[in-house]
This record gives sequence, structure tokens and C-alpha cells, in this order.
Amino acid sequence: MSTNPPNEPLNLENLRERLLRLGLHGLLANVETIIHEPWLPQLLQIEETERARRSFRRRLKAARLQKYNPMADFDWSWPTQCDRPLVEELFSLNFIEEPANIVLIGPNGIGKTMLAKNLLHQAVLHGHTARFTLASDMLHDLAAQDSSISLTRRLRRYTSPAVLGIDEVGYLSYDSRYADLFFEVITRRYQRNPVIITTNKPFGEWTKVFPNAGCVVTLVDRLMHKAELLNLEGKSYRFKEAQERTARNAKSRAGKKPTKA
Repeated sequence: MSTNPPNEPLNLENLRERLLRLGLHGLLANVETIIHEPWLPQLLQIEETERARRSFRRRLKAARLQKYNPMADFDWSWPTQCDRPLVEELFSLNFIEEPANIVLIGPNGIGKTMLAKNLLHQAVLHGHTARFTLASDMLHDLAAQDSSISLTRRLRRYTSPAVLGIDEVGYLSYDSRYADLFFEVITRRYQRNPVIITTNKPFGEWTKVFPNAGCVVTLVDRLMHKAELLNLEGKSYRFKEAQERTARNAKSRAGKKPTKA
């Protein structure tokens, strides 16, 4: 959003644009009369700040990110394979403008969902719309629509955001109906708006995710076109945390003196 510093004289053309964008039509109609009023720059700043705050809250709520750890908590030393320069480049959000899909591939508990949610949050911070969903939730939601009209309307939930995050592709297998719905989402976003996908299976194994579906080859082809593939390898970080918690609790119990009867 373009604004003038509070002490800088207002430009008439820019002022008209800002008043129109804010919907202050009464002030816009009298723009030449009020342009030199000392209270005007502060008024505009207050209105634009509040508008930006409300817009951010709406976009953040629509993204449905729920709880997640920030990138400051990401343990770069834990994965045995993780292209850190690529990850840092992705946070520049150039993939949105290109647009290019992002596919995070790796075993369970390695940090794929954490990375995906942080990328979506970064997009929201920079004024983009976003949505996060489990693959199973999205496909069940679409499959539950009982008419072509309701399906078309519901598809917009997943095709309209600037960035769509689809989590946990590959943990379940789906029939041809679900494969067609997944293909429909990807096709409608193809070369328009990027998708961030987390999966535990390389593309060569997606026939196991959508067995007997004729669209899998084309689906993978469209996902891979102009995509950034980030492979992560290593053991589950969640399992590591569980082991550490068990060890701490065991040590704590061993240090307690038994109570006398």
C-alpha cells in the first residue's frame, strides 16, 4: 500500500487514489478543499493502518493454519538431508509470482508441515490469501457435495486463494472419484496459483495413493511443471522429543523419595 510520510505534502492524484481505496467518498468529493488540512495525513494513516490490520486478521483466519511452531524453532541439524538455501529462498515468496508449486517430500515427523505452514503464514504477512488443509479433509469435503453446482461452489474454497497448502498426501489411498477431485483442484490452479504439498511418497509411488486412477500421470506432470522439490531425510523429530520426554519423566520419578505408609 502506497502512503506518504506524515510530514510530506500530499499529492492530489495519490490522495484521490487513497481516499477511493478507503471508501471515504465524502472526503473524495471535497479533495481539493481538504488537501492542505493539517489533520488529513494523520486521518489517512489511521484509516490505512486499521484497514491493513483487519485485512490481515481476515486472511489469517481464512488460512486455517491453527497451531504450529515458528521457523525459529526449526532444528536445521536434525534432518540428515535438507537444502537450507532453497528453504530460505522459498521464504522470499518468489514462487507465488512465478507461479511455481512447492513439493516437500520426506518421512513422517521431519518438519514438512512446519515448513509449509510457515510459508503460508509468510504469504499472509505479505498480503496474499492462503489456505491450509489436510488432503483427506479437502477430498472428503469435495466428495460430500451432492450436486455439480455445490461442487463448483466448494471448489472455489481451494482454487481461489493465492497459495494453497495440501498436507499429508500419501498417508491414505483414495479411489478414482477422489483422484478426479484432486486433479480438478490442481488443474484449476495450474499456472495460475501455486500449491504447497507435503507428502511421504515420491511421485513414482503416487499410483499407490490413487490406485486405478487414470489421471495420476497428468496430475503429477502438472504438479512437477515449474515446481521446487525439497527432499528431507532423517528420523522423526516427534519420536526424538517423545524419547527425551520419557527419559526426563523417568529421571524425575527416580529422584522422588517414596512416601511412608
